[in-house]
Amino acid sequence: MTDNKQKTLRYAGLFRRLFAIFYDGFLLLAILFIVTAIANTLNSGNAIEPGNVYYPLYVLIIVVLSYLYFAWFWIHGGQTLGMKTWQIQLQTGDARVFDWKAAAIRFLAAIVSWLPLGAGFLWSFIDKKNRCWHDLVSDTVLIDLRS
Repeated sequence: MTDNKQKTLRYAGLFRRLFAIFYDGFLLLAILFIVTAIANTLNSGNAIEPGNVYYPLYVLIIVVLSYLYFAWFWIHGGQTLGMKTWQIQLQTGDARVFDWKAAAIRFLAAIVSWLPLGAGFLWSFIDKKNRCWHDLVSDTVLIDLRS
C-alpha cells in the first residue's frame, strides 16, 4: 500500500464498531437460541445449568459457534454481517492473509478487551488508528468504508 493510499484510510470509530457488534450480537443470539432449544430438548426439556454434567460441553459449543461466526466472516471478506451494515472492514496491518489462527487470536483477545469494564475498547480513544486491544494483539485495524 502506498503512503498516499495509507493516509486516505479512515479508521472506524468506537461507536460504529459497537453498533456492528450489537447487530452481530442479535444474529448470534438467534443462532445460540436454536442451539439452546436443541440442548434443552436433549436434556429432557430441562435447562442446562451450572452443575449439570453437560454444562461444560454446552458452554464449549456456544464458544466454538461464536468463534466460528466471527472467524468465518473475518476470513472471508473481513466483514461480519454487522460490519457490512455499518460499512467497516477488518484489515491486517501487513497485508498478510487473515487465517483461522489469526481469527482465534483476535476472538480470544476481544473477550479480554471486554473483561475490565470494556477497557480494551476504550483504548481506541487513545490509539491513532482507533485500535482496541484485540486489534493490537492481532495486528489488525478496522477501516471505515464510507465514501
